[in-house]
Amino acid sequence: MNVYDFDGTIYDGDTSIDFYLFALVRHPILVLLLPFQLWGILAYLLGFWSKERMKGAFFSFVPHIPLERMVQEFWKSKAHKIQPWYLEQRREDDLIISASPGFLLEPFVRDYLHCGILASPVDPQTGAYRGKNCRGEEKVKRFRERYEEEKIDAFYSDDYADMPLMRIAEQAFLVKRKTINKVEL
Repeated sequence: MNVYDFDGTIYDGDTSIDFYLFALVRHPILVLLLPFQLWGILAYLLGFWSKERMKGAFFSFVPHIPLERMVQEFWKSKAHKIQPWYLEQRREDDLIISASPGFLLEPFVRDYLHCGILASPVDPQTGAYRGKNCRGEEKVKRFRERYEEEKIDAFYSDDYADMPLMRIAEQAFLVKRKTINKVEL
């Protein structure tokens, strides 16, 4: 099994930011939520809020859009941002593990990439987190819960924050756009 981070690794960009901007262009009234979203970021940076609470504030726009339709339209316009190197080596037993919300990634991964997905549990009705942000050690925990003793042949990420998954993989690779370098552990 090969395991991949999503944003910045096989997707050229950050899906959460791209989706927010996509929604904002189509529903400019969402700008009214910006003070609350910025407050959430500040509260997180000052240590008052958890990352999950801050990201929940960021996704507070979700109840104000036709989410399912917007996600479909988003992926129709952004599927081209999947890295060609990934599409060339993609396998059905691949697994994507991402901090991005499940409501955003799961339909695309299921219908287009046809592989497994573990993502952050975000309520599609409210934008609030229903568990831990799927990042760092949490990715290993979620992987082990679902796949127990399955081994990771190769893991690909653009960020050393994924070192916990890199350590349990037989091989790890750091991806910077089209450049893929093996990580010596």
